[in-house]
Amino acid sequence: MSLEMWWLFLLASLGLSLSPGPNGLLALTHGALHGQKKTLFTILGGASGFLILIACSFVGIAALLQASASWLLILKWLGGAYLVFLGIKVWRSPAIDLMADSDQQAHVVPSAHLFRQGAMAALSNPKVLLFFAAFLPQFIDPTRSLWLQFAVMAFTFVMIEIVVEYLIAGMAGRIRPWLARVGKQFNRSCGGLFVLIGAALPLRS
Repeated sequence: MSLEMWWLFLLASLGLSLSPGPNGLLALTHGALHGQKKTLFTILGGASGFLILIACSFVGIAALLQASASWLLILKWLGGAYLVFLGIKVWRSPAIDLMADSDQQAHVVPSAHLFRQGAMAALSNPKVLLFFAAFLPQFIDPTRSLWLQFAVMAFTFVMIEIVVEYLIAGMAGRIRPWLARVGKQFNRSCGGLFVLIGAALPLRS
């Protein structure tokens, strides 16, 4: 992976982390209920789940590339089409009601329970596995070490996810009302980013 592609991956990962999803919403809710420091266990659980899903996706991708290098081109175009489809769905989705559970009362929850909740939020969503299968091939250079690229991409994505969700948890009280007001426009921004990635990156092959 070249430095240019890494920057593109960094930007795309940031857009993915900011887009509405189960783990981001869980970090937001737990931040409001349990505080930022306590929510770090939720975030680390989610990051662990994402790491497992990225590894599963990459193992499948690597197996296909070992069979034939031409699979990368096919994966890029199929993945690009899926990202465009996903972007359109996010664009058209209604604003998420983040205030729905505002009447919940904060209570003491074991850290291990928060970690498990974060991990299960990531692992129980099969769409995430499909997303990574579409997302990762856009940035793979078949002439370089696949496993080194996997390590770089996995580390980059997980660190971005941790930082973004930790900031979301810390600003939970202010973000919830803001997203309630501009949720539709926010969804359109995230959906537009997915469409841009899906349409542009396969053309680089």
